[in-house]
This record gives sequence, C-alpha cells and structure tokens, in this order.
Amino acid sequence: MERHRIDHWLKHVCLFKHRGDAAEACRGGKVKINGQRVKPAAALKEGDVVEFLAGTHFRRVVVVALPEGQASKEAARTMYIDETPKQEAVPQIVVLRDRGAGRPTKKERREIEKLRR
Repeated sequence: MERHRIDHWLKHVCLFKHRGDAAEACRGGKVKINGQRVKPAAALKEGDVVEFLAGTHFRRVVVVALPEGQASKEAARTMYIDETPKQEAVPQIVVLRDRGAGRPTKKERREIEKLRR
C-alpha cells in the first residue's frame, strides 16, 4: 500500500490502543504531521514527524516504516524513532471531601477548579 491513514498507523505501531482513540485525537486537534493539524484520514509517508498528546504526555516520533497490518510490539517499536523531549512529572492535585458531605456548592466547585489549573 502506498497510502496510509494516520489513525491506522498510530494503531498499527501501538502508539494508541484503539483506532477509535487515535481518530478521536486527530479530530480533537491533538495530532500533527510536520507541524500541521490533521484529520484521521490524512496521508502519512516515511520521514514525516508526528506529534501528539497521549493523555497528559506529549510525544514526538519520526515515521521510519509503514506496516501492512498490525505488528507485534517489538516490531512496532522499530517503525518509528521516538524524539520525545524529557518531561517533568506534573503533580496531581487531589481534593478530598468528607464522606456524606453532599454535592459541593457552586463556590466550592469554583475553588476546586482553581486548584486543578
């Protein structure tokens, strides 16, 4: 095959667990090829730089090979070069409320949102 979709490639090289997740990330603007946002059906070729957000982590990979179908994880890791920059761990803020305290008020919800940002 000479034409590969970005969502299929992300799934076949095990960067996303499901093709639907990869397609959703593309539709949400979280996937870029050579710096351009793309749709799930965007064509991909060898040498392209793919940048995407996987959860809270930024990933940057260079396409080395285009697989014919699903590859094993060991073979999949050889189909791209990972150029992801080092990232510091972001601490997660957990807001605990007393059990049985009920639903937070609007003021409490705003304060919780301020802490999460």
